[in-house]
Amino acid sequence: MKMVIWVLWPAFAAAGVAEVVFFTLIDPQQLYLLGQPINVSPMTTYSIGFLLFWLVCAGACLMTWFMLPADVKKLLAQHAAEHPDLARRAERARSELQH
Repeated sequence: MKMVIWVLWPAFAAAGVAEVVFFTLIDPQQLYLLGQPINVSPMTTYSIGFLLFWLVCAGACLMTWFMLPADVKKLLAQHAAEHPDLARRAERARSELQH
């Protein structure tokens, strides 16, 4: 699961930055798709824009993950196994208290 988060979280952050920059420069009411004006609310345009930016950025992060050398992936997996997340720590602590 950490591997998925390692791909999606930076993509989320990059999509947020891309969204701000794009819609600072471009008014959503003036966008055209295939020569026709887009007749949806600005909030819908922002939402769809963010999801599209997130998809593109997730693809870039995933390509980076695929291009990592195998030994780096192995070290990252080892690190993830050695450092459990907070939910797993809490589960382990509860189970130790029960026994």
